[in-house]
Amino acid sequence: MLDHVVIARPPYYGDTARAMSQENVEVVKRAVAAVNDGDVDSYLACCTADVRMENPVAPIEGAYEGSDGIRRFFADVLDTAPDFRVTIERLESIGTDRVLGFMRLNISGRASGINLGSDIPSANVYDLAHGKIKRIRIFLDRQEALEAVGLSE
Repeated sequence: MLDHVVIARPPYYGDTARAMSQENVEVVKRAVAAVNDGDVDSYLACCTADVRMENPVAPIEGAYEGSDGIRRFFADVLDTAPDFRVTIERLESIGTDRVLGFMRLNISGRASGINLGSDIPSANVYDLAHGKIKRIRIFLDRQEALEAVGLSE
């Protein structure tokens, strides 16, 4: 009778880490899609309650913190650049709780309609906790992003 018993083995840590990393990449993809759709609620669904976004374009106002801060970010984008779009070039998992995204930004100004930037390269570092984005750091200098995650020479 014992020859029919199957003993289930737990997954290898590497398999679990790989699955978690892929889930984190998917969360980031959903968040970027929400930005492009102007859907703040879908974006917030991808984030922890204490999410923090550090954006080099708005250093005077400081970081966007929590759901109110993210709502302010969306309002700022709509007000200043209603045609703002983020294109994902590449997303890479860095460990089990971080995703590095190479992006392209397209921005036009509301008042003038002048294209402020087309295909502006950027890099975002997403720190995640329990499958949700906890912190976003946006870099206009990709080398700085690589240094921030310890991947530069």
